[in-house]
Amino acid sequence: MNQDVIVRPIAEQVIEITLNRPDRMNALSVNAVRELKQAVLDARAQRARVVLLRGSGRAFCAGADLKERAGMDLPARLAHNAGINEAINAVADSSFVSIAVLNGLALGGGLELAMGCDLRLAAEGISLGLTESRVGAFPGAGGTQRLPRLVGVSRALQMMLGGEPVSSEYALQIGLVNEVIAADRLEARTHEFAALLAGRSAPAMAEIKRLVYRGIEKPLEDALRMERAALPSILGSADYAEGLAAFAERRAPRFTGVVE
Repeated sequence: MNQDVIVRPIAEQVIEITLNRPDRMNALSVNAVRELKQAVLDARAQRARVVLLRGSGRAFCAGADLKERAGMDLPARLAHNAGINEAINAVADSSFVSIAVLNGLALGGGLELAMGCDLRLAAEGISLGLTESRVGAFPGAGGTQRLPRLVGVSRALQMMLGGEPVSSEYALQIGLVNEVIAADRLEARTHEFAALLAGRSAPAMAEIKRLVYRGIEKPLEDALRMERAALPSILGSADYAEGLAAFAERRAPRFTGVVE
């Protein structure tokens, strides 16, 4: 039986998770969601520093599998949505750096999954959107909350109320994606960037993520206090000592710290 999610290591401490339902544009079925969440938890257990999320075929992810959902009763629909939320939150709550590799369209829950990642690198000319209003619903896997935080309230409302996808080029302009790359260069660029991040200190990267995500919603004074409180554990770490030594010796550092 085909796997709905394929996991493979592509470099030391770098794992690639691929949604593997190309005939359904990688729509999130109940089984695919279950496999995706488990793959994320496994990556955590393996102490990955970087995880790439991508789709097979011509799409990243078309969202929830609406054909499957059409045959569900209300409790099953709610359970399906809860499963998608859990998988996305597992990505968002992980200490590794997550990168959505948007090789093709990302719609509905597919874009919500991408927004649960730390970074988004997109191919040229693809479409992205929260299209749930077209079928009488709303983005219920984090979209109503994550999209405004990325692009602002006004743009987020326009995208969600209208349900019209936008191009990757426009998504770059409004801060929804970090880079737009020629399709034939996307894999090389993401692997190159993942290798760079994998060479950084895992505790330092995890602390950067924690401070940014928790601090952004706090008053500035409180967020700055949180930042200062985090300094002793980092400046007293073995990784920081190695970083200083490598700087003095003009060599690349060899970080060994892990996140518990």
